[in-house]
Amino acid sequence: MRLPPSYREFLQITDGWDEYSHSCLRLMPLAEVGWTRDVDPELARIWDQLEDDSDSQDQWYLHQESMSGSLYISEYIEGQVYLLNPHVVGPDGEWEAWDFATWHPGEVRYRSFWDLMEREFGAYLS
Repeated sequence: MRLPPSYREFLQITDGWDEYSHSCLRLMPLAEVGWTRDVDPELARIWDQLEDDSDSQDQWYLHQESMSGSLYISEYIEGQVYLLNPHVVGPDGEWEAWDFATWHPGEVRYRSFWDLMEREFGAYLS
Protein backbone atom coordinates (compact mmCIF):
# COMPACT_ATOMS: atom_id res chain seq x y z
CA MET A 1 0.00 0.00 0.00
CA ARG A 2 1.38 3.41 -0.96
CA LEU A 3 1.62 5.83 1.98
CA PRO A 4 0.18 9.35 1.63
CA PRO A 5 2.47 12.01 0.08
CA SER A 6 2.98 14.30 3.10
CA TYR A 7 3.73 11.36 5.40
CA ARG A 8 6.09 9.76 2.84
CA GLU A 9 7.97 13.06 2.51
CA PHE A 10 8.21 13.36 6.29
CA LEU A 11 9.65 9.83 6.57
CA GLN A 12 12.16 10.45 3.76
CA ILE A 13 13.51 13.48 5.60
CA THR A 14 13.33 12.34 9.22
CA ASP A 15 12.26 8.66 9.46
CA GLY A 16 10.30 9.54 12.58
CA TRP A 17 10.56 12.10 15.31
CA ASP A 18 12.43 10.66 18.27
CA GLU A 19 11.49 13.10 20.96
CA TYR A 20 8.13 13.61 22.60
CA SER A 21 7.45 17.29 23.24
CA HIS A 22 4.50 19.45 24.19
CA SER A 23 4.05 20.23 20.49
CA CYS A 24 3.98 16.67 19.19
CA LEU A 25 4.00 13.01 20.15
CA ARG A 26 7.00 10.85 19.30
CA LEU A 27 6.46 9.85 15.68
CA MET A 28 7.75 6.34 15.11
CA PRO A 29 10.33 5.44 12.45
CA LEU A 30 8.97 3.43 9.55
CA ALA A 31 10.32 0.18 11.03
CA GLU A 32 7.94 0.61 14.02
CA VAL A 33 4.85 1.83 12.15
CA GLY A 34 2.06 -0.68 11.63
CA TRP A 35 -1.64 -1.32 11.62
CA THR A 36 -3.28 -0.51 14.93
CA ARG A 37 -4.55 -4.11 15.21
CA ASP A 38 -0.90 -5.28 15.23
CA VAL A 39 0.84 -2.46 17.13
CA ASP A 40 -1.80 -1.89 19.83
CA PRO A 41 -4.31 -4.75 19.66
CA GLU A 42 -5.94 -3.76 22.96
CA LEU A 43 -6.79 -0.25 21.69
CA ALA A 44 -8.12 -1.72 18.42
CA ARG A 45 -10.21 -4.32 20.24
CA ILE A 46 -11.76 -1.83 22.68
CA TRP A 47 -12.71 0.75 20.05
CA ASP A 48 -13.85 -1.74 17.44
CA GLN A 49 -16.06 -3.34 20.11
CA LEU A 50 -17.57 0.06 20.98
CA GLU A 51 -18.31 0.64 17.30
CA ASP A 52 -19.95 -2.78 16.97
CA ASP A 53 -22.13 -2.13 20.05
CA SER A 54 -23.40 1.24 18.83
CA ASP A 55 -26.93 1.45 17.45
CA SER A 56 -26.58 5.09 16.44
CA GLN A 57 -26.49 5.78 12.70
CA ASP A 58 -24.38 8.90 13.41
CA GLN A 59 -21.91 6.77 15.35
CA TRP A 60 -21.72 4.34 12.43
CA TYR A 61 -21.07 7.21 10.02
CA LEU A 62 -18.23 8.59 12.16
CA HIS A 63 -16.65 5.16 12.62
CA GLN A 64 -17.33 3.37 9.35
CA GLU A 65 -13.58 2.83 9.18
CA SER A 66 -12.44 0.63 12.04
CA MET A 67 -9.78 1.61 14.52
CA SER A 68 -7.97 -1.66 13.84
CA GLY A 69 -7.59 -0.75 10.15
CA SER A 70 -5.82 2.55 10.86
CA LEU A 71 -2.07 3.06 10.56
CA TYR A 72 -0.43 3.62 13.97
CA ILE A 73 2.28 6.28 13.46
CA SER A 74 3.11 7.59 16.95
CA GLU A 75 3.67 6.24 20.42
CA TYR A 76 0.62 6.18 22.68
CA ILE A 77 1.66 8.74 25.28
CA GLU A 78 -0.49 10.09 28.12
CA GLY A 79 -3.69 8.85 26.46
CA GLN A 80 -2.98 10.19 22.97
CA VAL A 81 -1.93 8.66 19.62
CA TYR A 82 -1.80 9.74 15.97
CA LEU A 83 -3.31 7.46 13.34
CA LEU A 84 -3.71 7.58 9.56
CA ASN A 85 -6.91 6.33 7.97
CA PRO A 86 -6.38 4.57 4.60
CA HIS A 87 -10.15 4.38 4.04
CA VAL A 88 -10.53 8.14 3.48
CA VAL A 89 -8.19 9.27 0.70
CA GLY A 90 -8.33 12.66 -0.99
CA PRO A 91 -7.82 13.24 -4.71
CA ASP A 92 -4.22 14.21 -3.90
CA GLY A 93 -3.58 10.78 -2.35
CA GLU A 94 -3.55 12.13 1.22
CA TRP A 95 -5.06 9.87 3.89
CA GLU A 96 -7.19 11.32 6.64
CA ALA A 97 -5.22 11.78 9.89
CA TRP A 98 -6.64 11.20 13.37
CA ASP A 99 -5.66 12.70 16.68
CA PHE A 100 -7.06 10.15 19.09
CA ALA A 101 -6.97 11.10 22.78
CA THR A 102 -8.76 10.21 26.00
CA TRP A 103 -9.64 13.86 26.70
CA HIS A 104 -11.86 14.32 23.65
CA PRO A 105 -14.58 11.98 22.36
CA GLY A 106 -13.37 9.72 19.59
CA GLU A 107 -10.95 11.01 17.01
CA VAL A 108 -10.33 14.53 15.81
CA ARG A 109 -10.00 14.26 12.04
CA TYR A 110 -7.67 16.15 9.73
CA ARG A 111 -7.51 16.12 5.95
CA SER A 112 -3.92 14.87 6.00
CA PHE A 113 -0.82 14.15 8.05
CA TRP A 114 0.43 17.61 7.00
CA ASP A 115 -2.72 19.30 8.37
CA LEU A 116 -2.42 17.42 11.68
CA MET A 117 1.23 18.44 12.07
CA GLU A 118 0.46 22.03 11.10
CA ARG A 119 -2.25 22.16 13.81
CA GLU A 120 0.06 20.64 16.41
CA PHE A 121 2.83 23.09 15.57
CA GLY A 122 0.39 26.03 15.62
CA ALA A 123 -0.92 24.99 19.04
CA TYR A 124 2.65 24.88 20.33
CA LEU A 125 3.31 28.45 19.14
CA SER A 126 0.10 29.82 20.73
